Amino acid sequence: MNKQYFEALAGFNHWADQKVIGWLDQINDEQWTQVVTSSFSSIEKTAIHLASAEKIWIDFWTNAPDPVYLSAEFKGTKNDLIAIWKKASAGLKYFMENHLQEDYQQPVSFIYPNGTVAQMEYWQTFAHIVNHSTYHRGQLVTMLRQVGFADFSSIDLITYYIYSSKNIFVSSETKEVITSMDLKG
Repeated sequence: MNKQYFEALAGFNHWADQKVIGWLDQINDEQWTQVVTSSFSSIEKTAIHLASAEKIWIDFWTNAPDPVYLSAEFKGTKNDLIAIWKKASAGLKYFMENHLQEDYQQPVSFIYPNGTVAQMEYWQTFAHIVNHSTYHRGQLVTMLRQVGFADFSSIDLITYYIYSSKNIFVSSETKEVITSMDLKG
């Protein structure tokens, strides 16, 4: 565990969230609410779950009084949710950048949606939320395809690393030099 790695994951999570949010901005209300088989029954409900999870972990980390799962009470519009998600995503990144590495093993108390209280080390909860968000962003890609949206780019971690670095790569097929700027982000 080191701060550089966790900050990179926070940057990746924020970058990938912004990509997906950009796609959601492009779909219409019918696509947003259309019933699609997945963990949740629509793009809207999946996005609410994602934004809710990112928001509530910040609440747990900061010991916010009476944290509420957004997914249990959200009744707003797509734009309302996108604003909440953008803030939560930026908040996760900010929190990691400002969290001391020596505190990574500090316990974090949290409450499951069913009311059960639990505790884990901070680094485990942070790794969980990045993995959780990656999983559900992947579901959103599939759901978006199913409702007719097709204007995607990669949101893989390797794409983020390439896109955000100044690394230079050599194509094994053409021996051509490729910089991160040549890759579509």
